[in-house]
Amino acid sequence: MRRFEDIVGQEQLRDHLENAVKLGKVSHAYLINGERSSGKEFIAKIFAQALQCENRQGADPCGECHSCVQAESGNHPDIIFLTHEKPNVISVEDIRTQINGDMAIKPYSGKWKIYIVNEAEKMTVQAQNALLKTLEEPPSYVIFILATTEAHKIPITILSRCQRYDFHRISIDTIAARLSELLKVEGVEAEEKAIRYVAKAGDGSMRD
Repeated sequence: MRRFEDIVGQEQLRDHLENAVKLGKVSHAYLINGERSSGKEFIAKIFAQALQCENRQGADPCGECHSCVQAESGNHPDIIFLTHEKPNVISVEDIRTQINGDMAIKPYSGKWKIYIVNEAEKMTVQAQNALLKTLEEPPSYVIFILATTEAHKIPITILSRCQRYDFHRISIDTIAARLSELLKVEGVEAEEKAIRYVAKAGDGSMRD
């Protein structure tokens, strides 16, 4: 089960999103900028699941309600991940069909309709313009989460409408500490030297 405490090395963003969920003060658009494998999509998933949770206490999703079960399996009807057939291009048709054409339909079961756009830097100029129109006056129940490795490719007109967070590389000490915690949970023994070696090989990325 995903929890906010599982987000390590990006405490500023974690604390902000936790407070947003607790207080119900959620923005309609977020942009998360960071290197590959830095945890952008992981954070987006936790945030989306927490917002849709039916039995949330505090900020963390309960992990047991129907909404959480759907989110964990990737089948929540109101948490939409933008897909694109061309590997290096998000086209205007992708935006129109999956977001613009879908946005007017109210949430099926959750409070929010959350669109997660991974690799947002791959949007064409036409796709950016199409998304901008939706960002200007979105329905009250819509939230956008844009994740990118190259924020400089996102036009200022879109950036100005998003709360932006820039990830930094996670330190070796932080990665090693997290690895040690996971090894204890799994009942696996490992030398400190080996843990440090793996943490260093991750090169700032928890997932790697």
